[in-house]
Amino acid sequence: MLGNLERGQDDLFVAGTLRDLVPDDYVLKRVDKVLDLSWLRNEVRDLYDDRMGRPSIDPEAAVRLMLAGFFHGIVHDRKLMREARMHLGIRWFAGFRLHEELPDHSSLTRIRQRWGPERFKRIFHKTVEACVKAGLVDGETVHIDATLIRADASWESLVERHAEKVTEENAGEPEPPPPRRGRPRTRERTPKKISPTDPDATLTTSSHHSRMEPSYKQHTAVDDKAGVVLDVETTTGEASEGQRLLDQVKRVEASTGRKVETLTADAGYAHAANYQALEERGTDAIIPPQKAAKSARRLPLRRFKYDAKHDLVRCPTGRILRKRGEQAKGGVYRATARDCRACPLRGRCIGQGASRVVVIVNGYPALLRARRRRLRWSEEDRQRYSRHRWRAEGIHGEAKTQHGLRRAIRRGLANVAIQVYLTAAVMNLKRLAALQRLLFALQWLMERAQRRDHDVRLVSFAQTAFWNETAPVLRIAA
Repeated sequence: MLGNLERGQDDLFVAGTLRDLVPDDYVLKRVDKVLDLSWLRNEVRDLYDDRMGRPSIDPEAAVRLMLAGFFHGIVHDRKLMREARMHLGIRWFAGFRLHEELPDHSSLTRIRQRWGPERFKRIFHKTVEACVKAGLVDGETVHIDATLIRADASWESLVERHAEKVTEENAGEPEPPPPRRGRPRTRERTPKKISPTDPDATLTTSSHHSRMEPSYKQHTAVDDKAGVVLDVETTTGEASEGQRLLDQVKRVEASTGRKVETLTADAGYAHAANYQALEERGTDAIIPPQKAAKSARRLPLRRFKYDAKHDLVRCPTGRILRKRGEQAKGGVYRATARDCRACPLRGRCIGQGASRVVVIVNGYPALLRARRRRLRWSEEDRQRYSRHRWRAEGIHGEAKTQHGLRRAIRRGLANVAIQVYLTAAVMNLKRLAALQRLLFALQWLMERAQRRDHDVRLVSFAQTAFWNETAPVLRIAA
């Protein structure tokens, strides 16, 4: 018989609760079981006046709306609220009934402005604490990487500003610059390009083959066991990731309560000072050093031998270069003019100068040891660095393709930091929800094994797969 559905009459009442209409395998329904925001009201209470003004949106409901949007890759408030009006799952997750009016999209904007990035950083840290408590974090092997986030600024908005003009605006009348040592500058200083619509963004690129774009930079630390994001930091695009490595390691240890035994990173972190600091703290650094610079006109630094015991440098002909000064990056070593005057390698070594000068950066012996070790990396070292590629870089790919972090949705460093914190919190909650789902499956297998003896081997196999290879099982469960 051909069926017929009457569409003209709307129902006045719905039998059952809104929760019953949401499928059990819906991601937000699984996340609701592991998400705890009961502490949030006291956290933001000091930002509101209890005696004046209209009642605000419930803080937990506002955060749940934002998280629901990031789970679905909806990063714009207007689109999120338009979707929430029609989406039963988002409405139920945020705590709104069918007849209740949802807040305006501008309310979420005002909440972010009022709370600031520190409150959202606290939300992210709570997810890290939950992952540590659930056993998803090992804390001994950590992968650190950085990625660029395209700023919400068009190319047409870029303008040129000279350094002198910036100094004049920031400090009033500029002081005369100190006399510059060395040869005079032969060409004009390149003006810096900025975007007036988003002055915090800076021009940078991740490859020499790509053009520079106004961007921000996200610095991420990922645990090796299950891919939990342990720490995130947002800076301007031109910030050096290598200079933030040690601070990030300290924050990771503070959040996990465990010492980082092994750290992996790419060549962008291969600073001599980092190698030295990691050696001193007893952390095994799996960081491929950058290749030494090559020059066809001058003898490279690798031809000079540094004697750390006597703090001197020997040139290829055996002459001694002694320390003559200090720079921010290291010591300056200079040969005597008499030694260089009669040197057979003078034409290839110093060019027009009177004597050869080299700079030995801080931690240079540790850098040399890292280069020698790279030549004989063990199979275990290669595997750990291979895990870095799909752990750290995979996290960035997941954030950009699934949660809208490829481009900043708002302007200003504080707004981008909030976007980064919420994205990292969403990815940690996904892993918590996947763990709980897997534990339910293991419990079901155990109950079945009690009724049938031959299922015990199946249960043992499932437990071994979970505890030894948590990450692949979590990806399947998710």
